[in-house]
Amino acid sequence: MIAIVYPQFHEVGGIARYLDSFMAQLAPDGPGVSLLTSPGARPESGRPRLIHIPCPRSRYGLLLWSLRTRRRLLDMHRQGLITCINQHIPPLIPGLLLPRSIPMVLTAHTTYVGMSGRFEGNRHFSSPWNALSVWLKTRLERQLIARAQTVISLTEQGRSELAHYGRSEGIVVIPNGVDVEAFQGPERSHPDIDVLFSGRIERRKGSRPMVELCRRLIDAKPDIRIAIVGYGDDEAYVRDALAGFGDRVWLTGKIAFGDMLAFYRRSRVYVSTSYYEGLPGTCLEAMATGLPAVAWDLMFYRGLVTDGVTGLLAPPNDHGRMAAQVLALLSDPERATAMGRRAQWRVREQYDWKQLSRQVMQVLEQAAAARSPAKEAA
Repeated sequence: MIAIVYPQFHEVGGIARYLDSFMAQLAPDGPGVSLLTSPGARPESGRPRLIHIPCPRSRYGLLLWSLRTRRRLLDMHRQGLITCINQHIPPLIPGLLLPRSIPMVLTAHTTYVGMSGRFEGNRHFSSPWNALSVWLKTRLERQLIARAQTVISLTEQGRSELAHYGRSEGIVVIPNGVDVEAFQGPERSHPDIDVLFSGRIERRKGSRPMVELCRRLIDAKPDIRIAIVGYGDDEAYVRDALAGFGDRVWLTGKIAFGDMLAFYRRSRVYVSTSYYEGLPGTCLEAMATGLPAVAWDLMFYRGLVTDGVTGLLAPPNDHGRMAAQVLALLSDPERATAMGRRAQWRVREQYDWKQLSRQVMQVLEQAAAARSPAKEAA
């Protein structure tokens, strides 16, 4: 059995979305999979076994959860129930406390060198941590990355980030994907949202340039309709900054995964001002429904958003250029539709979870089969 370890599955976030979509594609006759998580997740059809481990609501809650998870994994391993662990980061603590006697595959959605703005001098946003905190986080992350038998990265940028930690071998690039069939449906006939932003509302994910872009779009097109779907620690700033624009900007707050499809189908253009991601799931989903994407020209978007083909790219922080690109697509529906169709085709060909889930399972099975008797004891 494969044991996936992730404490925050019940939250609305990129890794939870990844796991939810991945597990929904598991073959009924494939290897057994269990997800060890904190209470709050509810089983659904097609989802593997969920093992809920209590997580105290305290400063040290995640540490206590990790210690309990370690004991549970050791017990299951002694009973011959576990052949491999798949740890997803961030957070780091559960992975650092996992027993070394069980093969571990690490799925690195992001890294702290990237999230702190230190990857390739990405200074478009300020780190939320001080220098000492970044040093400690990256040092611990280095240990976890070195300990993994195999590391799954979502993008080539992720592979480059792993090189900062001294990891150059045992890396497999497998992007996150989309349940393509779930996003198929009738073409949008009367979309009532011109521009859609979706995802976490954080400085790192471009909350401040998003506000500036909204202002420019409204100045140029007073009747524009913009939807911002998501929540985060910069949500209050965004709400205050856009409060004077009435019904032209709609901030939805937190919504369930299942409600996102309706927003994609109601929209004309998907826009992202994010400065740093693993591989943005909301962009994949938007493209899967036939939306063209407009984003900053950053490494993690290249290959997904091809300028002039599946969407448009603007130099980071060139708000005028990005606003002009969005307005150009809104004024030329035929071009936007053509880009959206090419985007949809690309997702179907390269990011279908049915194909990608098999690749992930193959990596996990290979790690389990390659286990050496000489592995360090827990």
